[in-house]
Amino acid sequence: MPTAVLTDRERTAVQAYLRLLYTVRAAFDLEGGPPLVPPAVLAEAEQALERAGLTGNEEAFFRLLGNWCPQPGP
Repeated sequence: MPTAVLTDRERTAVQAYLRLLYTVRAAFDLEGGPPLVPPAVLAEAEQALERAGLTGNEEAFFRLLGNWCPQPGP
């Protein structure tokens, strides 16, 4: 399994994205009304991506994410 060595800023961006992802998933799991994502969680992810130089470069970001946090096998 390949691994990636991330910079501190890249690691922070990946962690912020994962927090956002888990927050969105939890919001969809709640019953009653549309899911709400706290603006602070979204802002944290956006700022972390910007600091890591990954804003507008989703392909590079998701490649980092996939290498650092691979999907479990079947």
